[in-house]
Amino acid sequence: MPELIAAPTRIPVPGGKVIDEYVGRVTTGTSEVSVAHMIAPAGWSEPAQTPEFDEVTVVLAGTVLVSHAEGTLAVHAGQAVLTRAGERVRYSAGDDGAQYVAVCLPAFAPEAAHRED
Repeated sequence: MPELIAAPTRIPVPGGKVIDEYVGRVTTGTSEVSVAHMIAPAGWSEPAQTPEFDEVTVVLAGTVLVSHAEGTLAVHAGQAVLTRAGERVRYSAGDDGAQYVAVCLPAFAPEAAHRED
């Protein structure tokens, strides 16, 4: 039977970013995939990471910047980016901030992100 997700779970994070998880380890107990809507303010950034999961990021508004070994990729509204497990990346928001949906396979877990301090 289909399962209605009536409301996401808000995941607290520093730096003014908002994460609303619709499917994943916290909201549905799903370890195979996670789907979250995110809003990042202008200038937001997080530490570099080398995750154990693939991540698809679909940008709805603004720009997400993805720094990687060969430079920085600007992903604008209406575009998406796929990062692969084992690839070192660092996400940040452009001058206007960003609103996006992130899908992680398998589901996001803090310990699987391997964020640098």
